[in-house]
Amino acid sequence: MIETHDLSKQFHDFWAVDGVNLSVQAGQILALLGQNGAGKTTTIRMLTALLAPTRGSARVAGYDVATQGKEIRASIGVLTEQHGLYMRMSAHEYLEFFGKVYGLSLEQRKLRKDQLLEYFGLAEAAKRRIGEYSKGMRQKLALARAMMHDPGVLLLDEPTSAMDPESARLVRDEIARLKSSQRTLVLCSHNLTEVEALADQIAIIYRGKILRKGTLQELKMQVLGQPEYEVLFAEDWDSNGLELPQGVELVSRKANSLKIRVARPQEMNPVVLSRLSKLSAPVMAFQEESRSLEQVYLKVMEEVKGFTNVH
Repeated sequence: MIETHDLSKQFHDFWAVDGVNLSVQAGQILALLGQNGAGKTTTIRMLTALLAPTRGSARVAGYDVATQGKEIRASIGVLTEQHGLYMRMSAHEYLEFFGKVYGLSLEQRKLRKDQLLEYFGLAEAAKRRIGEYSKGMRQKLALARAMMHDPGVLLLDEPTSAMDPESARLVRDEIARLKSSQRTLVLCSHNLTEVEALADQIAIIYRGKILRKGTLQELKMQVLGQPEYEVLFAEDWDSNGLELPQGVELVSRKANSLKIRVARPQEMNPVVLSRLSKLSAPVMAFQEESRSLEQVYLKVMEEVKGFTNVH
């Protein structure tokens, strides 16, 4: 649904995006992570055919961004950082207007408006001017507009910003539902917990270049290395007699716990547990040490900034 090859954009002598290669299938969510100014928004603008690439190519929903911009914009939904809401309109008028822009029939417009306004909790405020809305209400209306024509591809820039926790949860649930209906989504977000919960693929971008990309588990392995596990004992136990299998490394040993690094957890963890059981070890818990996307992201940024400062 989204395919880019060496996608690049130059402004004067500055490369805002430089050699981005992405592939996102139907039913997948790709999250773009990076600092402000890293190139996320410029990438989104090229995918929406609002900016022409300086170099490289991209196809969205089967259309070429360089030559089929009209078809792309009819096939996608976009939530940008600047919503472009018309403050003198009511929510009802606003969605009606965009329903006409997208070529929906009168019946389709009414059905979609009613569904979206009800779903996002805006039905009671549908006749009020948008200028009277809170930031969170405006965010929900902008997302409703992006979904008005039921697009197969959604490009979302900070979809839950300015929302209260309940509304943000509603939007996250909707994003997960959209993914399950075989839609393709590109999500730009600074909320790493949100990305962890939603994304199938994650790309970390810095100064226009993709530094790392893959699933969360792949990024953890690439950046943080092999996972570590802690074995907790119900009481002090002498673990010196435990022989660890090949591929399992002892990190630390205490009277009431062990910490190990495991190369192939699915294969080796049952072996370790079996050997502990044969030694009658009072195992209370066997758990993976928590490794978050935040740890991955911060380490990647630390590495690239350290390299940049040196060179």
